[in-house]
Amino acid sequence: MSNISDVQDTEAGQEGATPAVEDLSAQLAQSDPLMIRPHRSSRVLCAVIGVVLLLASAITWWVGVRTVTGQEYDDLVWTHFHDAVPSWLTPALSLFTNTYAVPAVAVVLAVIVIVVSVLRKRWWLLGQLFVFMVVCAVIPRLLKGALPRPVLINSLASQSNSAPSGHTLLACAAGVILVCAVPRAWRAVAAVVAVGISFLVALSVVDGQWHRPTDTIMALLIAGGLAFIMLAFTRRSGMDAPGTRMSSASVQIVSSVMITAGVLACAYGAYVAWQIQPGLEFSAQWARSGAHISFMVMQLGLTALIFGLLLAMRHITASPLSKIGLVGAPPAPPQGVA
Repeated sequence: MSNISDVQDTEAGQEGATPAVEDLSAQLAQSDPLMIRPHRSSRVLCAVIGVVLLLASAITWWVGVRTVTGQEYDDLVWTHFHDAVPSWLTPALSLFTNTYAVPAVAVVLAVIVIVVSVLRKRWWLLGQLFVFMVVCAVIPRLLKGALPRPVLINSLASQSNSAPSGHTLLACAAGVILVCAVPRAWRAVAAVVAVGISFLVALSVVDGQWHRPTDTIMALLIAGGLAFIMLAFTRRSGMDAPGTRMSSASVQIVSSVMITAGVLACAYGAYVAWQIQPGLEFSAQWARSGAHISFMVMQLGLTALIFGLLLAMRHITASPLSKIGLVGAPPAPPQGVA
């Protein structure tokens, strides 16, 4: 039992262990591979979700940029969205219309992630998150210069390519690393914070006429896709310590609500967009409110769906119920039973 306790103290990510402890860990890993990596099915599922989201981002770009209907929808929202934003939401959006506001928020969250990872000695996880942030920072620059934007309509917005939104992708990426770095007890809270920041940033860049709706939706899908691919490479440093791996009521409740609400919101937003399609060509007055509502609903729904899935898969990869992971205090008897 003492050997297992020693391993429990080192499996939380201390990669500078002594050779004796490393040998013991290797022996235990042979009988229980979940000591060093999540279930293979969990990693495969993360990879599949990541690829699906990246494909969805490509489809979003094609519909929004390469079709007349998509460009008309983007132009209608871009032109009139500022006037449609509720007055109570305007102060929140104005916070992120400053050029340096989003990078500042991302830096603050990154510092929190670094401090938490260092204190928990999660070196491999810290390296994963660093690579993820670098990729998310580079991708918008590459795609904006590489993706074409054909002129299909007489748009009021700039005809140059603006997809994906770098600010939205950066905000979403910062939320991702926060969810992945914090301990189990804080994952649900971090996911809620990430949804709020990502949603407000996405609305603010459209409200300030920096980006079109397609740009922000595409950015969320890219950040989410890369996040799940990153989770597929989770190792011991990114997993909960043995003896502490257990289910979490907050993760189950919050992720279930986010996923369910996200699916319903995306479906409703797509339905409203489909209903107003006949009025897009003429920028009809009756189509404007529907376009604004569908954009806001789909944006919120997609953000909730991505972080709901991320919260669930982060917990699954971090807390596999291994034999050694179940070693700990015995279950308490039911209350009122002698």
